[in-house]
Amino acid sequence: MNLLPKTREEFAQTDYWNEFFKKRGEKAFEWYGEYLELCDQIHKYIKPSDRILMLGCGNSKLSMDMYDTGFRDITNIDISPIAVKKMLELNAKTRPDMKFLQMDATAMTFPDESFSVSLDKGTLDALFADDEPDTRQVVENYFKEILRTMRNGGRYVGISLLQEHILNFLLEFLPKHNCMLRIVHCLGVEQANKEKNADDALTLPVFVVVATKFKSLPMPILEFGFGNDKMQRFTSVSELNNAVSSVQKAALVCNGLARSNIAGHNEVIMDLHRPSEQTPRYTIHILDKPPARGLGKYAAFIVPQGREVEWLFSTPVGRKKLQDSAKFQRLAVVTLHRDQVYSTLDEVKLELADSIKNLSPAGLSEQIPYLSLGSDVGKRETLICGFSKISGDFRIEEVEASGKTLRRLIFLSNQFVVQSEALVKTVKIKGKKDRKKIDFGYLACQHHLYMSVGVQLATTVQNPKRDVEKDVLVIGLGGGGLCSFLHAALPQARITAVEIDPIMLEVAEQYFELKQDKRFHVVIDDGLDFVERCRNEDIHFDAVLFDVDSKDLSLGMSCPPQSFLATKILQHIKEIIGPKGLFMLNLVCRDESLRAEALDNLHKVFPAVCSYKLEEDINEIIYCANDEKYKTVEQWKKNMGTAGRGLNSAVRETKLASEDALEVAEFLSELKI
Repeated sequence: MNLLPKTREEFAQTDYWNEFFKKRGEKAFEWYGEYLELCDQIHKYIKPSDRILMLGCGNSKLSMDMYDTGFRDITNIDISPIAVKKMLELNAKTRPDMKFLQMDATAMTFPDESFSVSLDKGTLDALFADDEPDTRQVVENYFKEILRTMRNGGRYVGISLLQEHILNFLLEFLPKHNCMLRIVHCLGVEQANKEKNADDALTLPVFVVVATKFKSLPMPILEFGFGNDKMQRFTSVSELNNAVSSVQKAALVCNGLARSNIAGHNEVIMDLHRPSEQTPRYTIHILDKPPARGLGKYAAFIVPQGREVEWLFSTPVGRKKLQDSAKFQRLAVVTLHRDQVYSTLDEVKLELADSIKNLSPAGLSEQIPYLSLGSDVGKRETLICGFSKISGDFRIEEVEASGKTLRRLIFLSNQFVVQSEALVKTVKIKGKKDRKKIDFGYLACQHHLYMSVGVQLATTVQNPKRDVEKDVLVIGLGGGGLCSFLHAALPQARITAVEIDPIMLEVAEQYFELKQDKRFHVVIDDGLDFVERCRNEDIHFDAVLFDVDSKDLSLGMSCPPQSFLATKILQHIKEIIGPKGLFMLNLVCRDESLRAEALDNLHKVFPAVCSYKLEEDINEIIYCANDEKYKTVEQWKKNMGTAGRGLNSAVRETKLASEDALEVAEFLSELKI
């Protein structure tokens, strides 16, 4: 199985083609492959019994090699009398039955339907040097003559680099003239060219165009394939065009990677598809480091299913850290996509082999090592595919990672971000089938741990009365992981969660075991409307949390939506939390100017603002208070330290199986105002 590469990089293709032909010069003809590299395709589409017309033979050895292997009925034509004379002299004694004629391929003198195969090695590319109207007319005459002299059921077999204007012409002309069109990427020719020109590293893909003539076709038949792999049939010209251009664009990327080191620049990203599929099967991130002693040249790292969302694999900074650990100058990080089936790691390696090799630096002779986290490809099971009017398509899936079973909510609009995650435990019941149960002590998102510290601060340190329930407002439910943890770990907290999407409540209850009771209830409402209503009705909370994402992925701030940081809303929150309460928000912002604006808005409303930036994420927890004593970072640290130790103690007392005990000293050292 070969994979169709679709690069996300943009290159000036015209400039690259010009450079290619300039460098190849008179040797360009050799670039189309010799008989040994082409024989698989020749024998597939041409039989020894065929009557073969070689179009523009020049001084090519192809027809001679074919004659020597049993193809005896070959007529060679060329417009150059010198080339024809030379080939006659060369073959007169050793190949007496082979014909050489001086003739213009655009105005042939053969009778109609004289041949069963017309073979073209680079002649079309030579004729179609540009896309001027006069040139197009010459090429149209060329193909009209080919079809005139070809029998029904006969085949045009052309070996071409398929520049854009050539491909567009073929896709328009051949189906219109009742020809079934098949295009095959000649991997063998491409690999041979790389080996012959290892120092140059300037290669372009070579294709075999097979057009079969019919009296009539009720609908176009369009196919594409890699080498001897099974053909993929397309329903439209644009699909076939995209398949060819994807291979060509990827070749430009591979050439660039072969000739240069991209250390200090952005990663190169390439998606790999099966030819008949629109969704990627693999995504490859290519990273380079400057040459240094002790580094291997090149390796591929296969990320098991379900692990692609982790910081180490899902972020550029994480992948750089992975490369540092792997100690290779170039690293190709491969992620596996959902809704695909992968059986074994060895089969994945085999499927990726050609693609990974094409991304290697020039001159690499040693075997490419494949790295991973274990000996398998991981396990991903989709429990449900759903749709939300607000968030679009989503999945509930279970993955196995690091010996754990994790249940996740994923929005496909942002599928490398886990919206909610829960640890699934297996409970053994004597005499009955094992039962799966959600572990409420597991906090998947690190930012939830630091928000929980804030809740502990607001409900115990700020308001130490143990016999009074403290009210906590959480805007944004998702799968309910944070709310379920707070409900289990802090028995004095009375939690109200507001969720705009009713589907999310169903998801949380059915798949994440969220249970409402007298200390925890969910309100389906717009969070902003709910905040305004609380302010108008003089409803107060000891802690308010914003953990809601933006649905507009084009913005530099993905959490919270900018409307949640409007001055009016912040003023409402200020009133709702009162003098002793605490407001917390999860800020995810890649745009430094937007982040600065958000912090400025918060400082204008709240007397005391403190932040904690997670080391391995772009999440930043912002704590806001009305209490004047929090104007100094020392006071924040003092009370946050008490709250952090109290949270760890509460988790132990409630016997939650939390693996996320707070590293209090480390947390306090990074607090900033």
